[in-house]
Amino acid sequence: MAHKITDECVSCGACAAECPVSAISAGDAHYEVDEAACIDCGACEGACPTGAIQA
Repeated sequence: MAHKITDECVSCGACAAECPVSAISAGDAHYEVDEAACIDCGACEGACPTGAIQA
């Protein structure tokens, strides 16, 4: 299952920079994970300064 980015996201881009498969991009309200591309590695979760990413 892909990771999810919650409303706590402040759109800093730290997660996108850490994603090894470029599955994260800027969305309308905050960054979003492309579930089809996500390999569920968790790199984004550790990079998020606000804890907005959940497995």
